Amino acid sequence: MRNLVSISQCTPEDILRILDRATFFERNPNRNFLEKNVIATLFFEPSTRTRLSFETAVCRLGGKVIGFSDAATSSSTKGETLKDTIRIVSNYADAIVMRHFLEGAAQYATEVTDKPIINAGDGSNQHPTQTLLDLYSIRQTQGSLEKKTIVMVGDLKYGRTIHSLIEGMSPFSPHFIFVAPPELALPEEYRSYCTHHNIPFEEVTEFTPEVVAQADILYMTRVQRERFSDIEEYERVKNIYILDNPMLRKAKDNLRILHPLPRVHEIAQEVDHHPSAYYFQQALNGLFVRQSILCEVLNIDVTA
Repeated sequence: MRNLVSISQCTPEDILRILDRATFFERNPNRNFLEKNVIATLFFEPSTRTRLSFETAVCRLGGKVIGFSDAATSSSTKGETLKDTIRIVSNYADAIVMRHFLEGAAQYATEVTDKPIINAGDGSNQHPTQTLLDLYSIRQTQGSLEKKTIVMVGDLKYGRTIHSLIEGMSPFSPHFIFVAPPELALPEEYRSYCTHHNIPFEEVTEFTPEVVAQADILYMTRVQRERFSDIEEYERVKNIYILDNPMLRKAKDNLRILHPLPRVHEIAQEVDHHPSAYYFQQALNGLFVRQSILCEVLNIDVTA
């Protein structure tokens, strides 16, 4: 792949190749495959895990990082267009990792540069690198990606990680249970996507131990205040679903709890010590997967 803009561009073979390479990096994180490369990280929206794991991935591969973590420190505050920013940075870097608040910004970037673009999140649209680390986490904990029941909870309307994971899991015969209040229900386009791809799904509004009991993967999400134009609507739904230890009393032994993080109140601190909790390891997995993605888009042959 020359660019990674959407998980939908990845074939099952692409996904498995990236995950297999990530397994190599989990065992061998420090390699000099990028020793001749400069990678730009352009974050027009705040990030902790995605930005730092990408920058760590570059460092552990022997590369150099340039860029910004706050658009307020860039020339966009002076009125510079995204097109001009991308064209200028392309003069300095071999690949660009970009997070932007506008849907479609990453795709647009691919149209104004010949340097590889990696989408680190564009608005409420897609977050393909998160999806690949989610898929890696599912495979590592469940043994395979095939025929898993995935319960997705919380902000299904604006949650780009949710939207990407639905598409990413689609080749592997999943069963989805979507748990959300009406205000944050899954957009119609993703219901249609599931129907079109013959993916069985259910939609419920009650988050109960009986729902959790069906899950191989419980995917919790934060209600994202930054996506709401109406603060009163946010206040109504922000704490609607909270996962605590009593909610897990009927859980399967193989259950693993994922969360793209950051969390606010949706996972109680006590759950951190439950054997099903996996979200901190999930974040670590992002390092290995992003090492793999960088080598993928730069067409770097990874060998022992």
